[in-house]
Amino acid sequence: MKTLIVSAAAPDAIGPYSHGTAYGDLIFTSGQLPVCKRQGGVVEGGIEAQTRQSLENLKSVLEAGGGSLDTVLKTTCYLADIADFAAFNGVYQAYFQADCPARSCFAVKDLPMGVRVEIEAIAHRLP
Repeated sequence: MKTLIVSAAAPDAIGPYSHGTAYGDLIFTSGQLPVCKRQGGVVEGGIEAQTRQSLENLKSVLEAGGGSLDTVLKTTCYLADIADFAAFNGVYQAYFQADCPARSCFAVKDLPMGVRVEIEAIAHRLP
């Protein structure tokens, strides 16, 4: 049975979707933008700050669904500019240091709200 995941810490959805869904032991997150719910709006500071905020939002959704960053099986990462890849990777590596998940990362033409990064994941629930 599908279960909707809602994180109190992640920003509200800006469309007809949930933060994530769980089915059995699997968690599927929606793409997480670098929006800070507490501050209200896109974080400033370039790709590093935006990557950090997207990963913090992702972490909160995973935890709300019964998982964690350690249970991530795969991420898909979207960059507004492939020139940001090295800086993005530096922040990403701080969150996934060992037993890294599979990952796809590519540049797209545009992202919602003019952000520089969006990150989604597939994970499993903690036992």
